[in-house]
Amino acid sequence: MDVRAFAELLDRLSLTASRNAKLTLVRDYLRETPDPDRGWALAALTGDLTFQAAKPTFIRKAVEERMDPQLFWWSYDYVGDLAETVALVWPRRPGANREPGLAEVVEGLQAASRPEVQRLIEGWLDAMEEPRERWALLKLMTRELRVGLTARLAKRAAAELGGVDPAEIEDLWHALHPPYEDLFAWLEGRSEKPSADNPGRFRPAMLAQAIDEAVDFARLDPADYAAEWKWDGIRVQLVHEAGVRRLYTRTGDDISRTFPDVVDALFEEGVIDGELLVMRDGPNGRTVASFADLQQRLNRKSVDAKLTAAYPAGVRAYDLLAEGREDVRTLSFAERRRRLERFVARQGSARIDLSPLQPFEAWAELAALRAQPPPGDPQVAEGIMLKRWDSIYEAGRPKGPWFKWKRDPFLVDAVLMYAQRGHGKRSSFYSDYTFGVWAEADDGRRALTPVGKAYFGFTDEELRQIDKFVRDNTVERFGPVRSVRAEPHAGLVFEVAFEGLQRSGRHRSGVAMRFPRISRIRWDKPPGEADELATLERMLAQMEGR
Repeated sequence: MDVRAFAELLDRLSLTASRNAKLTLVRDYLRETPDPDRGWALAALTGDLTFQAAKPTFIRKAVEERMDPQLFWWSYDYVGDLAETVALVWPRRPGANREPGLAEVVEGLQAASRPEVQRLIEGWLDAMEEPRERWALLKLMTRELRVGLTARLAKRAAAELGGVDPAEIEDLWHALHPPYEDLFAWLEGRSEKPSADNPGRFRPAMLAQAIDEAVDFARLDPADYAAEWKWDGIRVQLVHEAGVRRLYTRTGDDISRTFPDVVDALFEEGVIDGELLVMRDGPNGRTVASFADLQQRLNRKSVDAKLTAAYPAGVRAYDLLAEGREDVRTLSFAERRRRLERFVARQGSARIDLSPLQPFEAWAELAALRAQPPPGDPQVAEGIMLKRWDSIYEAGRPKGPWFKWKRDPFLVDAVLMYAQRGHGKRSSFYSDYTFGVWAEADDGRRALTPVGKAYFGFTDEELRQIDKFVRDNTVERFGPVRSVRAEPHAGLVFEVAFEGLQRSGRHRSGVAMRFPRISRIRWDKPPGEADELATLERMLAQMEGR
């Protein structure tokens, strides 16, 4: 089967807002498309399709050899999306007489060496008559589908195809491999259910709902819930089974090679759910370092002894999913917690400790606790987690058993400095904003210094208003980026919400925001009244406990 059906699926998904409609589109595609194409499509939709040699730079090189590079970059600046631009402007050469099949494209890219990738791209693009097929091909290659579909929803569509519980698909997923022919054979009743018995596999994580203070506290009984801090690291799963040891992120990415010291700390067979943190022992006991310290070890292929010693990582355990070869996820949280305490104690490792439970009797008492994070760790506790004592461990985000109650965000007023084109549906809007606060320049004058970047927190109508402001107040252009007027009496102020601050040598201001977003647009406020860098520095000092 050629790429047309996959291209039509992506096109319809990108134009469909309804979650249920997207679910139906994917389910019908999986039903109507033969193997192995539907398996490769499912892998693409779930983010499990990778090509080692294929990089976006080969797409740019291919199109620049076919047309005036400057004309292409002008087009790219206007459209804002690489795949869409190339799909529209590609100058086809005659000679190709057959469009490639989806499986042919995937298997070709997987087997290709770097020198072969560009030749393959050119041949396939020449064979495709419609921009939509070329767009789908390039989206597939760059792994940036941007069609508003989560991996979980794609897996649910597969579950609906076979009339099975989505949790069964989630539990099997990390024992499966694209193009999933054994999965589809089971879903269609042609074979037995694939085995999930894959030593060292990832278990789908259980997630919490955000609590609605005005509604939930009135109907919930405090005695039904346990409370613990929500630590500011990354959620992980530490696994030791049949001699196989692994460390996974919440989404199932294997990061074992980056944290071999943590992997080796679990000597007993079992599976721990917890938070990966940099933890240091000091005169006042063990403290958790900021997320910035953890970032020194994240996204690395390997680490050396010096880096490991400088940033000692460990897992703060939340839950126990398996003890020995026994799956304990169907036990109550109360029982799992009792087992977890004994399990962690048996490890006797400085790299594995318990997330302590926080006793409370009333919601007001818990609110006071939430407002006062652990001594010495004011920045690394993001809030409170609530877990029903009788809850089993379920994949996904079930309603009711677990809640997260994050601390109120920090707020500052900052000035818009730069705007960049968005992607996908936002490719025609300036929707990515860099903002700054006032600081004293070398010559003693006040000048803006960037402190963050955000691309959400505003409505579609507000986006149109900001986009118009950017176009009307552009002072310089740098490719897809525009510098906008930002003076004490002329500019646009954003109220920016963020979860925390950390020191950063990469930012001119010396600070970086954690999870910044636009809280509201201050059309009423002159830029000269926005916050000073000194305000953020005081916030950071308080967060660091000084």
